[in-house]
Amino acid sequence: MSKFNIPDDLELMRQRALLVLGDVKPATKETKADRNFLFEAKRTEAGRALPPYYLVYFLLHDLLNFRNLGKFEKISWSIPIDFKGKAFLIEHRKLGVGVFASNLETDEIDAQKIVRSIQKGIKVAKPYFEWLASQAVEDSKLSVRNNSSELFARYKYLISLYKTQQLEATKRKDEINKQTQKTSYGEATIIQFPTAEFRQNANWLATSAIEAFFSWTEHLFVHLSIITKSIGNGKQVANLVGAEWQVKYKNAINIDIPQNKIFFDELIFIRRQLRNFIAHGAFGKNGETFMFHSNIGAIPVIMPNQVGKNKFSLFVDLSFDEDEVILLLENFISHLWLSELKSAMHYVMDSSLPTILTLASDGAYARAMTSTEDMESFIKHLCYQFDQSANMDW
Repeated sequence: MSKFNIPDDLELMRQRALLVLGDVKPATKETKADRNFLFEAKRTEAGRALPPYYLVYFLLHDLLNFRNLGKFEKISWSIPIDFKGKAFLIEHRKLGVGVFASNLETDEIDAQKIVRSIQKGIKVAKPYFEWLASQAVEDSKLSVRNNSSELFARYKYLISLYKTQQLEATKRKDEINKQTQKTSYGEATIIQFPTAEFRQNANWLATSAIEAFFSWTEHLFVHLSIITKSIGNGKQVANLVGAEWQVKYKNAINIDIPQNKIFFDELIFIRRQLRNFIAHGAFGKNGETFMFHSNIGAIPVIMPNQVGKNKFSLFVDLSFDEDEVILLLENFISHLWLSELKSAMHYVMDSSLPTILTLASDGAYARAMTSTEDMESFIKHLCYQFDQSANMDW
């Protein structure tokens, strides 16, 4: 396919798409249809293979100017088409997009041909869809999907497993298991300390929980920034998404507030000393990647700094206490819910709504941040709108 420069080549794109659609044309007064066709058309089996509803709509309505009959009960949009002189409907209903026909017994084969034609049209129109997406980012007409509660649930799950293993290690600290086995060299006694296994499991789970915490906060901070800083620019949000954790923290949380700064310093230390080493494949939580050969044996060569002159050291200064780190994370989470961000936290963590850049731009989030009551009212209003749209209750 030749390169297209949308919108300069928009008309050429239309001609290409119309060509591959073939007999799929806009319905006209001459198109044959039963009297009550709009109300009695039935979903064909073939229509279930249509591409996503938005691509179908953008192709037929936005690019090719097929007429949209509008919204009806449980119908988001309805586009009547002509296929070899006979009427069909392409509609997005509550149960999904589909091809709808008068007679399922006689029209199914034609519906299959319509679907194949639309699939081809969408492939041809790919540059148009890419241009639409870039325009949406340029105009900041975007919503940012909110996965904060799911990511936080993962963190809480790992924390619960960690605490269970810690508790078992404490309960069974005095337990010793001995087992005697006969070997070719005689009897051998194997001694096991269950508490050691539980503590090792707890250590692994703590490491996973800490990583899950930073994954959650990386996501959370972007949403908090949109709400609290009224970031309504799509490119600005995209840059923030790709930024380092510490940049996201400072965007979302005011470190001029002493307690926020204390948490930042402690958390960034944990991130740099622990998580980065694990994420980059370090061997051991203390970063003992190399062993220094000496006259008194192998000595750990610690890597506290990844760049700079003094990259290596013989000092073990990367050790951490799992309980202390987990306590720090828990205290930080409690602090967020009690801080100046509590209204924003309520929106991001409790509603599962996306953050909507147009609401940041027009000051809607800023107004809702005035009090917890205002935010709750705002959330209820948005949830109602989302539910109405999902149910197609117009």
